[in-house]
Amino acid sequence: MSTSTHPSPTPVLSVSPVTLSAPDRPVDLQLRISAPLTGDDLPVVLLSHGQGYSNHLSSLNGYAPLANFWAAHGFAVIQPTHLSSRSLTLDPDTPGAPMFWRSRAEDMSLILDRLDDIEAAVPQLAGRLDRDRVAVAGHSMGGHTASLLLGARLTDPDDGTEVDLTEPRIKAGVLLASVGRGGDALTPFVAENWPFFLTTDFSKMTTPTLVVAGDKDDSAHLTVTGPVWHADPYVLSPGRKSLLTLFGGEHGLGGVSGYDVAETTDESPERVSVIQQLTCAYLRTELYPENPAWQTACNALTSTPNPLGRVDSK
Repeated sequence: MSTSTHPSPTPVLSVSPVTLSAPDRPVDLQLRISAPLTGDDLPVVLLSHGQGYSNHLSSLNGYAPLANFWAAHGFAVIQPTHLSSRSLTLDPDTPGAPMFWRSRAEDMSLILDRLDDIEAAVPQLAGRLDRDRVAVAGHSMGGHTASLLLGARLTDPDDGTEVDLTEPRIKAGVLLASVGRGGDALTPFVAENWPFFLTTDFSKMTTPTLVVAGDKDDSAHLTVTGPVWHADPYVLSPGRKSLLTLFGGEHGLGGVSGYDVAETTDESPERVSVIQQLTCAYLRTELYPENPAWQTACNALTSTPNPLGRVDSK
């Protein structure tokens, strides 16, 4: 990966589906791999999709504005189709349905276990992945998945045990319009139907993380606390964290889940561009601490006459 602050974009190789056998899942795990055509020692970003109304955005076929940009700037991006994807049309009585919160996180650890198989399945990637530089990113429900891998905890509503799915191989995270705290912050519908959200606990989420939240993302179907809920992973977690607040941003964050997506309520190519630039810079600096990309990107954001957001850090 280039160590310049803003490497020039390069052509992207994108391959799907790459299938990993998974006897413990109802179906094998299918992936999309996007990576630059050239370069070695590529850092890896695991990208977890959200839910939403569409059938295929919540699958390996979504989030092209992020996957393509990150890959063009030197990252190998791996996108699984989680069991919660509508594209799979699983029986609604499948254990773990409908959200498959535990399986989603386990998918990411399985991917890291099988990087050799992934390289073998995509010959153009052979020997090019840097296993010591791994990050995870996720939007909405994908943010919940990522937060568990970064150290957040919850209590399993089925057996009352504390669940720790922290993945030590992951060195940094990006949470986009992610899930906030549980308890009285949730709507009655969420508390009744998705009780695993009730005990979300960020107090042990120590892995460095960038939280991205829109200040107009009220998510009234999930929370009664309004847009500040999506900043909870920043506010309630310890350690080195940053918060990118996007002015006017709603749950689609300008359109990160796909190009020209009808369900995006705040479509803004400019907002998506800010997210692309800031998330890419954050990941570069977290995975390569000597690289000043993050500070440079923050300075660029604040130096514009009418910035589209602000960054807080702790």
